[in-house]
Amino acid sequence: MKTIATILMLSFSSLCSAQFISNDGELHVAAGAVISAATYTLVYTTTKNKKKAFWYSLGASTLAGVAKEVIDSGKEHNKFDAGDMAATTLGGLTASVTLSLFVGKKKKKKKKGKQVALVN
Repeated sequence: MKTIATILMLSFSSLCSAQFISNDGELHVAAGAVISAATYTLVYTTTKNKKKAFWYSLGASTLAGVAKEVIDSGKEHNKFDAGDMAATTLGGLTASVTLSLFVGKKKKKKKKGKQVALVN
């Protein structure tokens, strides 16, 4: 049954058209990730607080996305693009979540102590 389901999914997958992110959107995601990673690193090394580092880094990438779109909307023939802002925020969210999962974890060392056996 699994084989039949797999064959059906593969045969129908060629009929679907995927939505691709434009090159500009990829740049926004990358910029959000870089801003977020830098902010997370700076805040975490200063405070050693993972929650504060997460929210500050996410806020910094969101603020950068909003600021860029506001500046762009002031130029002639441009408008505020919520998709680009969301892409920047998504890049920041990706970096923030990844760093919060892997930063600050320390392996506990097992102490090799003498074991005392109780004899009755």
